[in-house]
Amino acid sequence: MVFLLELLGTVAFAFSGCVVANAKRMDIFGVWVLGTVTAVGGGAVRDVLLGITPPSMFRNSVYVAAATATVALWLCMAARKGAVGRRLYQDLTRVMDVSDSLGLGIFAVTGSQTAIRSGYADNWFLVIFVGVMTGVGGGLLRDVMADMTPVIFRKRIYAIAAMAGSLVYVAFLQWIPEDWAMLAGTAAVFIIRMLASTRRWDLPVYVLEPREEDGDGPKGNGTEKKCK
Repeated sequence: MVFLLELLGTVAFAFSGCVVANAKRMDIFGVWVLGTVTAVGGGAVRDVLLGITPPSMFRNSVYVAAATATVALWLCMAARKGAVGRRLYQDLTRVMDVSDSLGLGIFAVTGSQTAIRSGYADNWFLVIFVGVMTGVGGGLLRDVMADMTPVIFRKRIYAIAAMAGSLVYVAFLQWIPEDWAMLAGTAAVFIIRMLASTRRWDLPVYVLEPREEDGDGPKGNGTEKKCK
C-alpha cells in the first residue's frame, strides 16, 4: 500500500510541477526538471534528514520513471493543444490544486512512516518534522527553481496542513492499523487543503512599516503641540 501511495503522490506532484513550469514558459527540459524535482524532491530531503544515503530516488528508479512519464503526457497534451480556452486552463489549475493537495498528504504521511521505521518512533517531534519536510520539500524546491516565493510562506495553509496530517497519522497509529492511520492522515491533509483553497483561508500576515510623517514643513524644537 505504501508503494502505491508514494507512486500516486509522485504522479500528483509531477503534474503540479508541470503546471508551474508551463506558467513560467520553460522549455521541455525545464518542464522535465521541475516536474521531476517536485515529485521526488521531498523524498530526497527526507532521506538526507534521516541519514539514508543515497536517497531512494537513486536506488529505486521507478519514482523518477513515474515522474518522467507524467511529464511526457503533459508535454504531449501541451504540444497537441497549444492554446486552450480560459475555462479549460482554469480547470487544469484546479486539477493542479487537487493533485498538489493529494501529493502533500501522501508524502507527509509516508515521510513520518519512514522516520518511525528508521527507529525514531518515540521522537514525535522528529517524526512529524520529517513528515512535513517530505510533504513540502518538493514544492519548496519547485518554487525556488521557478523564481517564486514558496507557496508554504505565502498562501493557502500548506505546511500547517502537512503538520496536521502527520500528527493525525502518528496519533491514530497508537489505536488503529497502520494502513488506516495512513489513510486518515492523508485525508486530513487533503480536506484541510481543499477547504483552505475553496474558502481562501490564509494565515494572517503582519507587516511592520514606517508611518508616514505628518506634514512636510520645517521641524521645530520638538516642543510644539499639534492642533486638532
